Amino acid sequence: MPLESCMILLDNSQYMRNGDYLPTRLSAQQDAANLLVSHKTQSNPESTVGVILMNGGCFTAGVELLVSPTDDVGKILSALHAIPLRGEGDMESGVDVPASVQVASLALKHRRNKNGQQRIVMFVGSPLSKDVDKKIMVKAGKALKKNNVKIDVVAMGEWEENQDKLEALVDAANGSGSNDGGEEKSCHLITIPAGTLPSDILIGSPVIHGGDASMAMGGIGGAGGSGGAGGGGGGGNDFVEYGGVDPNLDPELAMALRISMEEERARQERIARETQQQQQQQQQQQQEVKQEEARGGTPGDNVEEEEDVQMEDAPKVEQGNGVDATAANDDIGDEDAMLQQALAMSMADAQVQDQEQNQHDKEDDDGDDDDDDDDDDAAMQMALAMSMAADNHQDSTREHGLQQQQQQQFQDPEFVNQLLGSLPGVDPNDSSLQSALENLEKANQQDKKEKQDKKDEDEKDTE
Repeated sequence: MPLESCMILLDNSQYMRNGDYLPTRLSAQQDAANLLVSHKTQSNPESTVGVILMNGGCFTAGVELLVSPTDDVGKILSALHAIPLRGEGDMESGVDVPASVQVASLALKHRRNKNGQQRIVMFVGSPLSKDVDKKIMVKAGKALKKNNVKIDVVAMGEWEENQDKLEALVDAANGSGSNDGGEEKSCHLITIPAGTLPSDILIGSPVIHGGDASMAMGGIGGAGGSGGAGGGGGGGNDFVEYGGVDPNLDPELAMALRISMEEERARQERIARETQQQQQQQQQQQQEVKQEEARGGTPGDNVEEEEDVQMEDAPKVEQGNGVDATAANDDIGDEDAMLQQALAMSMADAQVQDQEQNQHDKEDDDGDDDDDDDDDDAAMQMALAMSMAADNHQDSTREHGLQQQQQQQFQDPEFVNQLLGSLPGVDPNDSSLQSALENLEKANQQDKKEKQDKKDEDEKDTE
């Protein structure tokens, strides 16, 4: 918001004790004033706010300036929380609106920062003085217009007595052009319905948001001529996405409201989609039921027969062509039948898988048997080869032993003599045979000696 100096005029007459606003008119007025101070000071750090009591002296009529326009929020709030109730003993209001407006105009004239707008926010909760007529209110409004001071009036009760006077004040402050609708209204009259909080009404009114905001609530309006309290403003749609809360005033609350509204909108859209899907499914089921009835028979008849047929024909449907599958699907009319068909097809798949597994296991067993037979054959051949090698070794050993035995026998002279004597036509005593035998014996002895010498040398080398 632009820089602004604002004076808050409070009604502290005895009528503010009334409890038609919660908890009392005075407390509700203080709450609304706190909202105004917070908004004005937070919207622009250079804005200033002042406070004036319209019933100043005790049992006397007068105006009291509590705080001059300042940006010290603590000072302003302290003054707002220490407002005394004053007034005449006969309970007649001592509020003098023209005098209060004049004092507020002088305070704004002597403000520190001369830049920015000037505005007066006046709370009225008691009947205006009988000495103040409509002409005086018009004169006060024209003076505000001349000094370029805007005024917002908040009426809290006693509306029937004050309506004409307050409307005259606001209309005069707006000027003659605004009555004809040719100029935007910068001054507003806000009425607060009994039983509501003024702060809740003001938060969506032009008093908080300035002349650009508008009002769409019953009982809230800007004074637009003689039309009454419900004519001014438009609709409060400037902050709809934030739940009607100005994000400049309370950013956290505005963001929380915006997130909540988005979540609610998404939830409603999801519910709408689910409802639409359910309706479509119901319509589809109804169409299927009608088709079943048109074929002859009610849905649910011959369910067991259909299940048996589907259980038996499921493998055929699976192995068949697409025409058979289409025909089977056309015959199924409800979800139970579809479920049975799926179960049958899954059982057929399981049977096919079991058959494949059994075939695979059988092939593995045949392969294992062949491997075992090959191993047995190899073992047999190896055993046979080892047996034959052992027999050959025994035969060679036997032949070698025979040869050695024969050599020993032929080396024996007695055996040779007996052998020669047994031969026909051979004389064992022949000198040539005897010499040959002697040479043979000598050769044998020589060989034995050489072997013995070689053995002795080996033993020596070993030692």
